[in-house]
Amino acid sequence: MEAPPVTVMPVTGGTINMMEYLLQGSVLDQALESLLHRLRGLCDNMEPETFTDHELVYLLKGQQGNPFILRARRSLSHPTAPWHLRYLGQPEVGDKSRHALVRNCVDVATSHTLPEFLNEMGFRMDHEFVANGHIFRKGAMKVVVTKLSRILVPGNTENIERLSLSYLVELSVLAPAGQDTVSEDMRSFAEQLKPLVHLEKIDPSKQRH
Repeated sequence: MEAPPVTVMPVTGGTINMMEYLLQGSVLDQALESLLHRLRGLCDNMEPETFTDHELVYLLKGQQGNPFILRARRSLSHPTAPWHLRYLGQPEVGDKSRHALVRNCVDVATSHTLPEFLNEMGFRMDHEFVANGHIFRKGAMKVVVTKLSRILVPGNTENIERLSLSYLVELSVLAPAGQDTVSEDMRSFAEQLKPLVHLEKIDPSKQRH
């Protein structure tokens, strides 16, 4: 089964086709308030946006190679908002000195019939989860602090269980290809969050359950 989740960026608008620059880390539950306090001082928005999202991961298995993966996400906080369909490409090998993971990101808003459409196309729902947390912004950078919960009864987002005693922390920038200077800005920002959280360049293909 595919690792949950490679990225848990919440439903906050759509991007057609960009590169995602990403650093990831985690913080224990008891250190959450200290991290939020630090982020309020560093970021543009004193009070973070909050979100509660439901994400479904769909696979389409081909004749060979790895399955094609798409992610469908909806906001539980705003049920009438559009669903979002996201495709995340394989991390670029590229420059080893690059401070952030870089991969293609396609994110589009869709109608509420997205799950039915994916099923008709032959995709199979592999797993689903609930993500809730906080969003901070610093210029083009976005910091998302997320608590992940597994869904115990398929489709029932009220019946959930927390996956761990920690929060996932992600620092990301969406930019056109070739904008590698943003990874240096991300590294500098990540340094200011130490020792509360250590944000690193993590290869999602090596993550497992």
